[in-house]
Formats: sequence, C-alpha cells, structure tokens
Amino acid sequence: MKIYLDGAFVEKEDAKISVFDHGLLYGDGIFEGIRIYKNCVYRLDEHLERLEYSAKAILLNMPWSRQELSDLVCESCRVNGLSDGYIRLIVTRGPGSLGLSPNSCPKPSLIIIADKIALYPEECYTEGLKIVTVPTRRTNAAALNPGVKSLNYLNNIMAKVEAAQAGALEGILLNDQGNVAECTGDNIFIVHKGVIFTPHASNGALRGITRQAVIDLANAEGIEVKEVNLTRYEIWNADECFLTGTAAELIPVVGLDSRAIGDGKPGPITQKLHAAFHQEVSTHGTMI
Repeated sequence: MKIYLDGAFVEKEDAKISVFDHGLLYGDGIFEGIRIYKNCVYRLDEHLERLEYSAKAILLNMPWSRQELSDLVCESCRVNGLSDGYIRLIVTRGPGSLGLSPNSCPKPSLIIIADKIALYPEECYTEGLKIVTVPTRRTNAAALNPGVKSLNYLNNIMAKVEAAQAGALEGILLNDQGNVAECTGDNIFIVHKGVIFTPHASNGALRGITRQAVIDLANAEGIEVKEVNLTRYEIWNADECFLTGTAAELIPVVGLDSRAIGDGKPGPITQKLHAAFHQEVSTHGTMI
C-alpha cells in the first residue's frame, strides 16, 4: 500500500509525520471519509466542499485547490489499484512547537489513505443491529460545531467504548437536552407511519453526505422526511430504524436499549432505500 504524504506517494511503513505535528499533539486538523464504488469516487465534490467548510471553521488555510485534492484522491486509488473501498483524506495543522498556538505551524500536512474498511459484520446488514444509548453526551454545538469533522474524536471514541462495554456494536449519543444527536460514527433515522424522521443538525448531528443522499433518495421515492427533535421514546416506538454513514453505508437497526424496534427485523422502507442507495453509488461521483 502506498500513502500520499505531503507531495509524494510512500510505502505504508514509511508514512510518518513529526511528533510535533499539532494533529498528533492536539487533534488539530480535519478529515473526510470517502467511498469508491466500481472506480467511481462517491460524491467526491460534496466531501471536498465539506472539508473546505471544516478548514474555514477552524481557520486552517489549505494551499490546495479543490481540483488538486480531487486529482490526488483519484490518483491514490489508481496507485493502489483500488476500485472499491474507502479513502481517508486528512489535513493536519502541521508541525510546530509544543505550545497551543497554531502560529508555530507554517504549513499544513496532507495525508491520503486508500484502503478497505468494514465497520460492521456483513450479517448486520441483513439481520440488523441492536444498539444502546451511551452515557457520554455529544459535545455541545456551542463548544465545537458538529459540522467540523475534526481529528479530535475522543467524544465519539468514548461513546464507542461504552457501547462495546454494554455488548453492542454501536451507541446513540444524546445532547445536553436529552435529545438524540447521532451515533458514534453514523447518522440515525426512524420510520413511523410511513414518514422518515431524523435529528436536526442543531441537535449535534453531522450533516452527513450519506445522510443527505438517503434524504434525496427518499424524496425521489415520494417518502416524506422530517428533521426534528428526536428522543429515545420515538426510536423505541418506531416502525423501523436505520443508520447512515460513509463507512457504514446504510444499515438497519432492530433494537435499542433491549427494546425491539418494530417487529425486530429490517423494515420495507429501510430495505427499499438500501437497494436504491447501492444503485446510485456507482453513478454519482468522480470516475478515477
């Protein structure tokens, strides 16, 4: 495997950054997780736009144009012979001093990893996940806006650890008001009486690329989608539930907190959207 690192492709074993990089010292940086399907990088432009938004939000000046980043992502896939898989695009603040100030970091670092990923076992996509609510709360948007995909993922990691300790593969994070924000790495949707509901981004949910893709697909199927304040009560009593994310794609949820959702099996709207999503992914993006 070859990794793109600051201007060159290097072997995996030689892909090293400075111990003084603020991305390592403080989680000071941003990233995107991107999928490639059948040589088509799915919604690459949307991912790069979100990367730019994240950079602007944390005052990180990126010296690369969107086209340059797009070309590098595609070249990373070609160099590694990757036609189906996962791409991690990382921008760190770069090396500097041990102090907090980013003024000591004159140049950001760019890392692109093109590889495979399997977030959940294959059987979970047919049988569904049973998930739990975790004690860790979503970082308040007034502290750090959830729209920023920063390298500081400790909030999500703690939630993932707590879910694993409870015997679950995934966990729901609530916000300070007790409303559902999102899962550790996925957006969440429910279906109730034919209508799809998902937490509003103001509740601490990332405006996911796959989230928006599924909303678009649902609208195309004539299914109403509402962004709302969602509580666990609504999920417990939903007819269906599913998660979306670049790594997760679209995966059904059949139980929350030892309560079956619907009949405890993936529902028809979930299955319809899952099929529609996989029909779309190889046609909506950038060919390598």
